[in-house]
Parts: sequence; structure tokens; C-alpha cells
Amino acid sequence: MPEVAASGQGGLFDVILHPDFASNNTLFLSYAHDSSEGMTTRVARAVLDNNELKTLKVIFEALPRSNGTRHFGGRMAFDSSGYLYIAVGDRGDKDRAQDTRDDAGGVHRITIDGEPAPGNPGLGSPAIRDTFYTWGNRNIQGMTVHPQTGEIWTHEHGPRGGDEVNILSAGTNYGWPEITYGIGYSGLPITSDTHKEGMAQPLHYWDPSIAPSGMVLYSGELFPQWQGDVFVGALKLRKLVRLGTNGNDKVIAEEDLLTDLNERLRDVRFGPDGALWLLSDARQGKLYRMAPTQ
Repeated sequence: MPEVAASGQGGLFDVILHPDFASNNTLFLSYAHDSSEGMTTRVARAVLDNNELKTLKVIFEALPRSNGTRHFGGRMAFDSSGYLYIAVGDRGDKDRAQDTRDDAGGVHRITIDGEPAPGNPGLGSPAIRDTFYTWGNRNIQGMTVHPQTGEIWTHEHGPRGGDEVNILSAGTNYGWPEITYGIGYSGLPITSDTHKEGMAQPLHYWDPSIAPSGMVLYSGELFPQWQGDVFVGALKLRKLVRLGTNGNDKVIAEEDLLTDLNERLRDVRFGPDGALWLLSDARQGKLYRMAPTQ
């Protein structure tokens, strides 16, 4: 492993495989990194060779660094063109999410060599960093690819309320902290606005907050009745949430699952056999496999 800063909310955030992993054994790691200038979110590329990471290279680093230990983001996904999407949180400083000359508070899209992806909205503009794809994002903790449309779906933490589900669109401002359905942790308003021209509305939101983490759009075979549905882990409310969709871009139902586990669910994925895999967030964490009863 590269040197990981496990402090506050910092640590190892995500591990994803290159789309051609079967032939090139390449994977990508996102993690918190610390230096004399502060902490930040980094992404490194490596080759898995005989259970060892080799030719490790840092391909992305969010700048500027800061001394806070919150809101690193770190979720990643590949689109159908092979470009890598990386979420970076606002680092606990909400105004950074509206500053497009600052890497915090948005989603970045790069090539596997760390270059800005072609077509990024900031290319050629001094006002927007050239890796930015979206901004106005507080702290994305879930990212998944729609198996039919190829769109990137995300969710992010609100403060007290206002957790959001969004579909990423290039050059879109998702509003944080100018608009939100949540309030501050103090109980005082952050803003009186939930809508503002030029800022996107969420596809779905939670109030009160469930503290969402991990996300997958289900396309497996074991649960045919859940094809196209979204599954989200919840930290604060300790459950798995199923969001029923219309198969495209609308949430039409919500169901709470596994509430009897009483576990903070940090991540959710589905495996090749279609089972759902859940990772709990605890000192003695657990890995669960969820499959239909026989």
C-alpha cells in the first residue's frame, strides 16, 4: 500500500479495478495523504502482481491541502469511455465547494494517466480547474454507474438533513452550500434557499439525514424484482436502503432493509453471482453476503 493517513475521516477510501483488469491487472486506490502542507485526497494506480502492488504511481492529488480531517470524498467510478471519476469533499470548509479554482467540493474526471479527460467543462478556462466535471458537492460517499444508460449516479452527505442522490452532468453546480435541504449541526440554518437558478435539484433527498455511504445500481440475476434499483448503506440510521426506480432517472419507491442488523453499513456492492455484499463500519467490522432464501 502507499502511505495512508488514517486520521479523523481520513484513510483508504476506495479500490476499483481498471475496466480491462482481467488482461492488465491494473487497479486504482483513493486515500488520504498527509504532508507538512496538510492532508488531501490522492489517487494512485498500480499493477497487482503475485498479490503485490507494483509500479505504483500517484495520478491525482486534490489541491490545495488543508489541516482538516473531514470530508475527503474519495469514491471513484469508470465511465464507458474509460475515464476515471473521483469525488473530493469540501474538506469541512463549505465555501470551497463553490470555488472552481480549488479542487475541493466536486467530481474530477481524468484519464488513467492522470490527465484531464477530453471534454471536461473547465478545459481552456482559467476560472475552472481542468479536471473538474461537477462542483457544489459537499461530500460524496457513493458512486455507481447505471448499467443501461452509462450515467454516473452519486449520493452525498448533507449536514443535518439534505443527503442527496444525483446523476452527474458535466459542468453542473449541485449547489452546496448555496442551496440545501439540511440545516447546520448547530441547528441554525445554513441558507434559506433550496432552489437557485443555475443549480441542480437532487434526484432524491433525505431529511433527516441517514448518513449514506456506498451505492450500487443493481443489475444482477439473484434478485430479478430489484433490477434497476439503487441500494445505499446508512451509517447514522444503520440500515440498507432500497430506492426503487423507473429504470431510468426517477426514484419511485423507498424501502428500509436489514434494520435488525443494527450495523453502520459503509459500502454495498454486488458480486458476479448477483448477491449483494455489505461492509459494516465498526472496530470489529463484518462483511455480509445477502442472497435470496431458499
